[in-house]
Amino acid sequence: MLKSMTGYGKSTVEVGDKTIHVEIRSVNHRFLDITTKVPHTLLFFEERLKQVVKGRLTRGRVDIFVRFEGENSVEKKIDVNWEIVDQYLTRLKDIQRRYDLTGDISIDMVSKLDYVFSEKEMENDSDELKTALLEAMDDAVRQLVEMRAKEGHELYEDLKTRIAKARSWLDSLDERRPMVIEEYKERIRTRVEEYTKEQLRPDETKILQEVALLAEKGDVTEELTRLQSHFIQFEDTLSMDEPVGRRLDFIVQEMHREVNTIGSKSNDGKMTEMVVNLKSEMEKVKEQVQNVE
Repeated sequence: MLKSMTGYGKSTVEVGDKTIHVEIRSVNHRFLDITTKVPHTLLFFEERLKQVVKGRLTRGRVDIFVRFEGENSVEKKIDVNWEIVDQYLTRLKDIQRRYDLTGDISIDMVSKLDYVFSEKEMENDSDELKTALLEAMDDAVRQLVEMRAKEGHELYEDLKTRIAKARSWLDSLDERRPMVIEEYKERIRTRVEEYTKEQLRPDETKILQEVALLAEKGDVTEELTRLQSHFIQFEDTLSMDEPVGRRLDFIVQEMHREVNTIGSKSNDGKMTEMVVNLKSEMEKVKEQVQNVE
């Protein structure tokens, strides 16, 4: 089943007096690129969250957001920088001795010195928290995958419709091709008669030689055949039950190559118009394929 690379999921769970919110969204990307924004206390669990995504997705830029709410949502710890305190006390005593100063070095004085205390967020690695976070993550990813599947179905229908339109232009080009040869022949005969100024019977052999030369230069039979084959391959790939975005992108590139060659060979106004319409459909197909996982 075709899947889009665009999706969104959100889940909330409660653990004691805490509420955990998990949001995940994805957009187009050539590969699977995952970024996370989680509280510092959960950085140790960051890779585990990424593994949940890697188990369900193969392409797309994925952003994961985790936040806490509630009492004591972030536990903190006050640390003493003993090395700094030791240096302060040593230097203060040096100053006393150097200048023969009196007085005691009090706790009040030391507590006001810079960098003595530091505040750190403690890692919250309780099993209860991990279980709740994974539960929320799984639920958010499930919603994301469901949205990508829904949009993928819409992409599938749209691409089928556009390929059908492209096929119709391809059929029109194929039907027009023999008419162009006859028109070549008639134009050459008319020009010969105009140059001779008389209604002479022109040399049919030479006319046919000229027609054959022009027809060979503008012959797009091989390109039309290959393009038809690409359309079949494209539709078969659409129905595969696996990520097919890269494969579809490659097929579309081959389609564009054939269409451009047909356009460069065409010296017939009607065929050129058909090629323009065909290119227009192919551009829309190319844009939509960029959204496929």
